[in-house]
Amino acid sequence: MHLNDLVNHGSEWLKGTGPHSDIVLSSRIRLARNLDKIAFPHWANKKQNKDVLDAVEEAVSKIDLLKKTTVFRLADLDNVDKQFLIERHLMSYEHAQKSDSKAVVIDEEEIVSIMINEEDHMRTQVMQSGFNLFEAWNIISAIDDFLAKELPFAFLPDWGYLTACPTNTGTGMRGSVMLHLPALVMVNQVNQVLAAISKLQFTTRGLYGEGTQASGNLFQVSNQVSLGHSETDIIENINGLIRQIIEQENQARETLVSRNRAMLEDKINRSFGILKSAYIISSQETIELLSMLRLGCDLGIIKDLDRRQVNELFIVIQPAHLQKIENNKLTAQERDIKRAEIIRKKLVKQ
Repeated sequence: MHLNDLVNHGSEWLKGTGPHSDIVLSSRIRLARNLDKIAFPHWANKKQNKDVLDAVEEAVSKIDLLKKTTVFRLADLDNVDKQFLIERHLMSYEHAQKSDSKAVVIDEEEIVSIMINEEDHMRTQVMQSGFNLFEAWNIISAIDDFLAKELPFAFLPDWGYLTACPTNTGTGMRGSVMLHLPALVMVNQVNQVLAAISKLQFTTRGLYGEGTQASGNLFQVSNQVSLGHSETDIIENINGLIRQIIEQENQARETLVSRNRAMLEDKINRSFGILKSAYIISSQETIELLSMLRLGCDLGIIKDLDRRQVNELFIVIQPAHLQKIENNKLTAQERDIKRAEIIRKKLVKQ
C-alpha cells in the first residue's frame, strides 16, 4: 500500500455506520506498550530507539492479523505526508515531531494503526465507526495478545503495564468516543455536560485529540485513569457516560425541532447554501457549516444527502488532503479556493 492510496479511501471513523452513528462518529481503543529493560523513547538513545523500531517491525511482520498492514517510516515522509496521517487520525501531532527511528503501521482499511516510538515504544489503536467500543476492544485485544508473544512488554504484577505517562500505567488503555453535539451547543447546555464529564475522571478534547479545541461541535471523550481498573471496567464506565450524553443530545434535538424548528431549518439551510455557493472558504468555517449540514441530514431536513458524504467532507477539506488531491503544495489562499471548489462539486447535485 502506498500513502497516496489513502487519498480516495474512506476512513473507518467516517463511515457513518454503527450504533448511534447520528451522534457518535467513532469509537477508539488505544493501548500503550513499552519493551522491557529499554528506556522510554524520550529518554532512550538513538540505538535503543532504532532497536525498538526494528523489533516492532519484525514482530508485526509475523502476525497474521497484521498481514495487510504497511509500515511507513517517518524519515521517509515529508511534512504534508505526516499532516495527512494526522488528519486521518492515524498518527498524533506529537509523533510527527522529530522523525528519527519512528514509524506508523497502518492497515489497508484504516481500522488499525500502531505508532512506534511516540511517547511510548508502541501505541496501538483500533477505530470503529459509531458507538462500538467493545468491538474495537475485541480486535485490539487479539492483536495485543499476538504482539505479546513476539515482544517482551514492560510489566509488573503490582502496577500492570509500565508507561511513560503515569496516567496510562495499569492497563495502558485509553478508550475514546467522538461525539457530534450541535443541539447541546445550540441550547447552551454543552458546558454543563463538559463540566460533569471532568468530575468523573474523564477528559474532553477536540477533533484531533490532546491539545486541540472542539470545533464543528465535535467532542472527543476519553478516560483519564488506567491504573486499578480492568479493560472491561473502563469500557463499561465510558459506555455508561456516553449513553447519558447521547440521551441529552437527543432531548436537545427534540426541543429544537418542536420549539424552534423555523430557526433550526434556517440555520441548516443557510449553511447548506453557503457551502454550495462559496468560492473561497476556510477550513474552520467549513467545519462549522458541515456540522449544521450533518445535523440537517440526521433530522431529515436535508434530503438526498447521507451522513457518510458529509463525514467525508470533514476530512477532504483539511489542508494536507487538499494538497494530496492537487498533488502540489498550496498556499493558504489556494487551499481556501480548492476547498470551496471540492465542496461545490460534491454538493451541487443535491
